[in-house]
Amino acid sequence: MRKFGVGVVGCGNIAPIYFENCAHFENLRLVACADRDAAKAKELADKYSVTACTVDELLANQDVDIVLNLTVPAAHAEISLAALNAGKHVYLEKPFGLSREEGRSILEAADAQGLKVGCAPDTFLGAGLQTCRTLIDNGAIGRPIAATAFMLGHGPEGWHPNPEFFYQHGGGPMMDMGPYYLTALVSLLGPVRTVCGATSRSFATRTIGSGEKKGREVPVEIDTHLAGVLLFESGVLGTLVTSFDVWAAEVPLLEIYGTKGSLSLPDPNTFGGPVRHFDAEGGEWREMEFTRAYSENSRGIGVADLASAIQNNRPARASGELGYHILDAMVSLHECGTAGSRIDLQSRVEQPKALPPDLKAFEID
Repeated sequence: MRKFGVGVVGCGNIAPIYFENCAHFENLRLVACADRDAAKAKELADKYSVTACTVDELLANQDVDIVLNLTVPAAHAEISLAALNAGKHVYLEKPFGLSREEGRSILEAADAQGLKVGCAPDTFLGAGLQTCRTLIDNGAIGRPIAATAFMLGHGPEGWHPNPEFFYQHGGGPMMDMGPYYLTALVSLLGPVRTVCGATSRSFATRTIGSGEKKGREVPVEIDTHLAGVLLFESGVLGTLVTSFDVWAAEVPLLEIYGTKGSLSLPDPNTFGGPVRHFDAEGGEWREMEFTRAYSENSRGIGVADLASAIQNNRPARASGELGYHILDAMVSLHECGTAGSRIDLQSRVEQPKALPPDLKAFEID
């Protein structure tokens, strides 16, 4: 199996788990890293025995096949386009861009260069959600008819040392956490056709609660509570609420309801469980055993799958097309909140193929 050289751009909070896992996948090889803070890049480079360099040097490195773009959302499109124009495949953290225009520009550049693009999250490839996929595909709940998803919290300013971007254009609970919930639902139920929703903004400022900036006020420039309805192409009707305005709640994270039962899904920001199934005939909830690998934090499996897709000339599971479809849904939900209308999505994507049942840790098909 070919080992694809990976160059990482962006060495912030999410980077260490990618470094850790990419160093173990059988088809990946960490080559270099870059960050606007050279000290951060040097720290990770020394730990994982790779080269710390500038972005330009990384893009010119002939040993880099895939650029892993872990920059802040506002830089996703710029870095991804630069990498594609340098002849590199790209895997980027969510969201796929800040607008449909940015997302389309990435897909168009990849197509023009004959390159592949992937996009986080890859949590839907974990043991928990892949077990849910098996249950649904095998008819455990009958025909899916509805779904609910709730991401309710009070924002990241209490713990994140640099939370400003969460409250600027491209931030907010939908753009930040919505990709986990929407990607999970699309991977299990297929693409979304139509959305409608409403949004609000409850606080004009937020106060940073930790780190060197503790006590500093952050202006809120985006809506921070969004309630949406999703109509899937399959006919399933979904309810999605994301919020940075809720102090506490007692609601399920994700549930899918069918003609013969219900499924309680794990936190889509994780790779494990629990997975709980209610059979209408049995009349009680049961926790299900995993039928797939990757129950631990496996961020990077999407990069490995992209490398396999490149080598085997097949669609990637955590693909750029999936990332763009999720972006289209999120932007449309925000537009509904402003216009008060329902919107038919411009994009369409095939439901990602499930992982094989016999994979072991750090293997990919």
